[in-house]
Amino acid sequence: MTVSYNKLWKLLIDKKMNKTDLRLAANISTTAIAKLTKGQNITTDVLLKICKALDCDFADIMEIDKGQAKSKEQEGDHSE
Repeated sequence: MTVSYNKLWKLLIDKKMNKTDLRLAANISTTAIAKLTKGQNITTDVLLKICKALDCDFADIMEIDKGQAKSKEQEGDHSE
């Protein structure tokens, strides 16, 4: 299974912020922003900083990408 950060990007649009604004407000690195953009794993410390900066909860910025999980099951990949 993978994690989707689409909710985060939508929240930034709602708050009229861009990724640079988020990076500065949350005091996170450009590497962390790059990982988020690519949907890669990120530490909970970074997620906490983002939630604090945006005054939200984990569920407001991320979700499990169920489409990705289904496609893996269809391919017969049960290694998760």
